[in-house]
Amino acid sequence: MKRSDQRILTTHVGSLPRDRALSDLLIAEEAGKAVDRAALDRLAEAGVRHCVNQQIASGVDVVNDGEQPRVGFQTYVGQRLEGYGGSSLRDPFKDFADYPDFKQIWLNRGMVMSKVFDAATAQREVKYKDLAPAIREADMFDAALAAAPKAPVDKFMTAASPGIVCTTLRNAYYDTHEAYVRAVARELKKEYELIHSRGYVLQLDCPDLAMEWHGMFQHGTLKQFQDAIAIHIDAINEAISNIPREAVRLHVCWGNYDGPHDCDVPLDDILPIVSQAKVGAFSMEFANPRHQHEYAALGRHPLPKDVILIPGVIDSTVNYIEHPQVVCNRILEAVDAVGDKERVIAGCDCGFGTFAGWEMVAPSIVWKKFEALAEGARLASKKLWG
Repeated sequence: MKRSDQRILTTHVGSLPRDRALSDLLIAEEAGKAVDRAALDRLAEAGVRHCVNQQIASGVDVVNDGEQPRVGFQTYVGQRLEGYGGSSLRDPFKDFADYPDFKQIWLNRGMVMSKVFDAATAQREVKYKDLAPAIREADMFDAALAAAPKAPVDKFMTAASPGIVCTTLRNAYYDTHEAYVRAVARELKKEYELIHSRGYVLQLDCPDLAMEWHGMFQHGTLKQFQDAIAIHIDAINEAISNIPREAVRLHVCWGNYDGPHDCDVPLDDILPIVSQAKVGAFSMEFANPRHQHEYAALGRHPLPKDVILIPGVIDSTVNYIEHPQVVCNRILEAVDAVGDKERVIAGCDCGFGTFAGWEMVAPSIVWKKFEALAEGARLASKKLWG
């Protein structure tokens, strides 16, 4: 992947707002309803073109397809792999349970969205037998890039990690959680290698490494959670064993919602495990009020040598448009924590369209936030390079 060798580069986490018509078709398809596949593809293609052009126009250097053809950042796996059906039963996040009045405010938003807490479950052996949907998505991205007014500095494509799949698309077939994780990793390896073969940086989306402490593992001990995510990391390393580590970046977060987050696991408690992933960059939340202070953890647990940090310097859950000077200050803090300006790429805390219908930030504001990201990176670059 490209480094910030001449200036601070900018990127984001992956998902971007979808047109409502596209979201409705994706949600209907996920529910098992008959949909017009040609119409869905046309809307997805238009969405990818729009996202690519808007990213470039806003000044984003490392772009993707906005995950437009996917119903959710990880729930799409239930559609691409055989063996899934029915629905999973997930406990609400701990901070939703602890603050029922907040939960009611959330429910009162009335968002019509895809399955989040009731996604499909593994009912038999999972198999990735048909890569056609993944190939179709890559074709859409390539077509949008070819038609763009100018080429981006770099390009990436996201894919769900084995851990986030197995903590949200629950297991009703395998004897143990570890057996399920490793089975999913073996199959997703095919998608990871396809993404790499198409010339994209592979981004692995791994909220499980932090978020599932107050999700699936909220009733256990911290040690049990740490042991579980160690298995998740080992499964990732096996799944990307044929891909150079500098071609892979990993995103970890505590859940993309504007909730209390007072039960989030501290970065100190997971960073030594997370950093064992054999990847070239880590994307982490540092912009939101709960995790702005956690750069200190990087001092106590430094990232491996030459590994890039992609700090969130834009909050993905609020409609505030960050001032470029705020963005600049956050970038400078990240550079200070890493100790090398070339090993920092400015990013966002999480995605802006995590699931179809799950958008907390207005699309027009997303692009303005990206403009602030780019301007803040220019300000930081001026201070760092002169």
